Amino acid sequence: MQLFINTYGTYVHVKDEMFEIKLKDPAENQKRINHMAAKKVTSIVMAKGAALSTDAVALALKHNIDIVLVDHNGHPMGRFWHSKLGSTTKIRKEQLRSSLDDRGLKYVRSWLIQKLENQADFLQDLKKHRKKLADELDASTDTILGYRTKIKELQADDVLSVAETLRGWEGSAGRTYFDALSKAIPENYRFKGRSFRPAVDPFNAVLNYAYGILYSRTERALMLAGLDPYVGFMHRDDYNTKSLVFDYIEAYRIYAERFVFKLFSRKKINKDHFKEIANGIQLNDEGKAFFVNPYLEYLDSEKIRYQGRLQTRMNAMQLSAHKFANELIKSI
Repeated sequence: MQLFINTYGTYVHVKDEMFEIKLKDPAENQKRINHMAAKKVTSIVMAKGAALSTDAVALALKHNIDIVLVDHNGHPMGRFWHSKLGSTTKIRKEQLRSSLDDRGLKYVRSWLIQKLENQADFLQDLKKHRKKLADELDASTDTILGYRTKIKELQADDVLSVAETLRGWEGSAGRTYFDALSKAIPENYRFKGRSFRPAVDPFNAVLNYAYGILYSRTERALMLAGLDPYVGFMHRDDYNTKSLVFDYIEAYRIYAERFVFKLFSRKKINKDHFKEIANGIQLNDEGKAFFVNPYLEYLDSEKIRYQGRLQTRMNAMQLSAHKFANELIKSI
C-alpha cells in the first residue's frame, strides 16, 4: 500500500523495524500512534508540515520504498529513491534514440489514441443513464473519435516535427470532452473547461489533486521499469520537466476522471471540503482526508481486466511500463 501523510504535525520514525506514525489530534489534545510494517508499504507520500526521521528514511531505502514530497495539490515536488533502480543503460539509450526518430511518434500515437478512446468510452457509458443528453454525448463522442482518426493517420519521420499538431488535436478533443462532462454532472457542480493551478471550481480542484497523485504513481512506474522520466517524446523538454511522465500518463488520466466524476455525480463532495485561495479554490485538509483513502483503494485494490487477467490499475500501469521498456531494447 501507499502510506499517505498529509496531516500537519505528523511524525514518522522507526520502532521495532516498523514505521511508527504519530499524529496530532487537536480535538483530544493528544497524539495518536499507528504502526505499519515496512513490507506492506510500497511508497510514502508526505505533504509539507510533516516530519520523517533519518531512521525512517533508511528503513524505506532498505525495503525499496520511495519517499515522495508533494505540494498542496498532490503534485510531486521531490523524491527519495533507493540507489538501485534496476534500470539498464540500454533502456535509457534507446529511449533517447526513439525520441528522435519515428518510434517516438509510434508510441505517442498509441498513448493519445488510447486516451481519446477512453474519453469516448466514458461518454458512451454516461449516456446510458442520461437519455436527455444522448444526442449531445453522441456528438461529442464523434468529435473526439474524429481527432483519434487524425492522430492515427498522421505520418512523419519523427515526433518533434508534428508535436504541435498533436498537442492541438489533443487539446481540441479535451475541450469537447470536458464540456460534455460538465453537462453530465449535477447542475450546481458544472464548470467552464479545465482550470489548473489554481482551480476555479470544485470539480477541477479535485481533479487536479487526483492527477497529482497519479503523476507520482506514473513516475514511479516508469523509473521501476528503468526509464528516464525526463526524456519524453511529445511534451517539451523544458528545464527540470519530467516530459515522459506527462506523455505516458495520457492513457491513464481516465482513472482519475472516472473516479472524480463519480464523487460529484453521487454528490459525495460538499463545500466543507474546500478552502478559498488567491484566484481560486483547493481541497482543504478535511477534503484531502476524505478523498485520498478511497482513491488509493480504487488505484491499488480494485481489479480491472488487463491483457486477459485481473490486475489492479497500478499493476496494469507497471506491467505496461515494463512492456514499453522491453520494446525499446528489442528495437535495437
